[in-house]
Amino acid sequence: MDILAALNPAQRRAVETLDGPMLILAGPGSGKTRVIAHRIANLVLEGGVPPYRVLAVTFTNKASREMRDRVEGLLGDTVGDITIGTFHSVCARFLRRDGDKLGIDRSFTIYDDDDQIRLIKAVLEANNIEPRQFSPRSVLSVISRAKNELIDASGFAKRSGNYFDEVVARAYRGYEAALAEAHALDFDDLLGQTVNLFRELPDVRQRYADRYLHVLIDEFQDTNLAQYTLARQVASVHGNICVVGDPDQSIYSWRSADIRNITNFERDFPDCQVVLLEENYRSTQTILDVAHAVISEHPGRRRTTRMNTNRGQGSPVVGFEAYDGGEEAAFVIREIRRLQREKGYGFNDFAVMYRTNAQSRAMEEALVEARPRIPYRLVGGTRFYERREVKDILAYLRLVHNPFDSVSLLRVINLPARGIGDRSIEELQRWSRGLGVPAYTGLQLLRDWREGEVSVDSPPSFASRSLAALLGFLDLLNRLIERGAAVSTYELIEEISRATDYRRHLQSSFDDSDERWDNVEELKNVAAQYAELTPDAALGSFLEEIALVSDADTIDNRSDAVTLITLHAAKGLEYANVFMVGLEEGILPHIRSFDSTAQMEEERRLCYVGLTRAREHLFLLRAVRRVRHGMSSANPPSRYWKDIPPTSWISAGARSRSRTSVLAHESMPRSNGGALPAGTIQP
Repeated sequence: MDILAALNPAQRRAVETLDGPMLILAGPGSGKTRVIAHRIANLVLEGGVPPYRVLAVTFTNKASREMRDRVEGLLGDTVGDITIGTFHSVCARFLRRDGDKLGIDRSFTIYDDDDQIRLIKAVLEANNIEPRQFSPRSVLSVISRAKNELIDASGFAKRSGNYFDEVVARAYRGYEAALAEAHALDFDDLLGQTVNLFRELPDVRQRYADRYLHVLIDEFQDTNLAQYTLARQVASVHGNICVVGDPDQSIYSWRSADIRNITNFERDFPDCQVVLLEENYRSTQTILDVAHAVISEHPGRRRTTRMNTNRGQGSPVVGFEAYDGGEEAAFVIREIRRLQREKGYGFNDFAVMYRTNAQSRAMEEALVEARPRIPYRLVGGTRFYERREVKDILAYLRLVHNPFDSVSLLRVINLPARGIGDRSIEELQRWSRGLGVPAYTGLQLLRDWREGEVSVDSPPSFASRSLAALLGFLDLLNRLIERGAAVSTYELIEEISRATDYRRHLQSSFDDSDERWDNVEELKNVAAQYAELTPDAALGSFLEEIALVSDADTIDNRSDAVTLITLHAAKGLEYANVFMVGLEEGILPHIRSFDSTAQMEEERRLCYVGLTRAREHLFLLRAVRRVRHGMSSANPPSRYWKDIPPTSWISAGARSRSRTSVLAHESMPRSNGGALPAGTIQP
């Protein structure tokens, strides 16, 4: 197989240049995944690099799977020896293997967002910090940013400059202690603790850095300081590091992504080669011209690349100025119907994109009320693994794997109800804290105390019925732990369901119990995929992979439905037809960004990301009046709306003649002498 045959000259250069550092600046739709896959294949086939000495890092499990599939198509079964995964999954693997050298339990639990919020609430309460005054999410956000900047609790305390920082510093110390007690790590710890492992144990860093002869990193513009530090650590021996990114698509600063890492890469690797991928394989030239018109106004943009395509000019980009949000949604529905009728598109060929989740409401209502109804999927709704019944079963599984997981224990200690009230739970926590042990150890000591096997200075104060219920839960948990070492994860879920009579709990608690039980059954189907592993290995792998699932991994395009999605979530995706709604000042760009130059620049890049998701048809919409915060207000068009030259798009005008006077003072000029494409709505 000639793996270079299908590559354009720039892609070929990126694939053929094997040694030394390389920065690939890849515009949207430029085939960067193809380049990374072909570069890996070329390293193995032409460079003679053993597959196990290649590390490829992506940002989502979905991207990792796509990468692995592409490499497998080029190399066959050899792909199994290549380390391909997300930053978090790769770091979790490193810590399972070597984290014990830092005192990290190899069976550590990975806490997701919900777990972290529950834990930080408990920490705030234990420190007499009022959650209503200092919201757990805001405190956790500051802690997360500190971790991503490699600032530990003591370092943060030294930097605190106001009362809020002092509160966060106290919470940070308590949060870290609570994680350690629960034998748990949060997502940020997976990165930060791996950096610590390599810093504190040079021989461990040397072993990994020596093993990986070549390191490849996708979406480099989205890396934070911890990830960039990891990249440098792993590439510290051989210096063969290839990073792929696009500064114009850096939109995750709120996740601590630092666009400066691309600049820093060129500084830290002064001999790096730079390759520009400027040929777009996704969109028509008309769409690319509009996107370029918006992004080229970015005042801090370093490189003025302009994407080109061989897909032809394509259909005109269409702008529509609606009177209000209802008319905006009605236009979307009419155009979906028209394009289906004229072009034969399925519903899954359409996406409606917006800046904030709240904007989906008007579209959802319009789609539901359409006759015939238009099916849709809402990206950003409750994910499968976040559904209550799924998290309940997962909490039991996590306790079987790690009984010191306090968040999971407190979730299910009285679920289904077994006579353990809030007062008993509080007393258990108080007593355990007094002994300096986790709640699970507290339960064990409680049993030994009742049986007279140990004496304590401060006996607990439980009613006999509550004490019996607590020890009954301990007995149940210990039996499940014993079974977990002997049966598959699939069978363990069945045993948990039977032992807790969980289906009856659903039937007595929820009107939609059958649907919730179906979710439990689906969880069993996922667990069945680990049947070939030993019980302990299967349960650990199952829990880890679930914990590392991201929003992007759960987007399912198999069903025929219109996608409703935020611009942030749309990154990396593409659709034949895209409607971008709410192009108004205060919405896009968002009003919260007005006081920050850096945030305003990111809002522009966010708009650019949305524009470049479209393959064939792009519609830009705004409403002259929109209800926000319970009041109807007039909204000026977005500055990005104004940045697009009149020759780059056409206006579909306003639907209602009675409202054209409202729009006249700011309506878009039309190219083509005012002619509209066939089927667009005439003013």
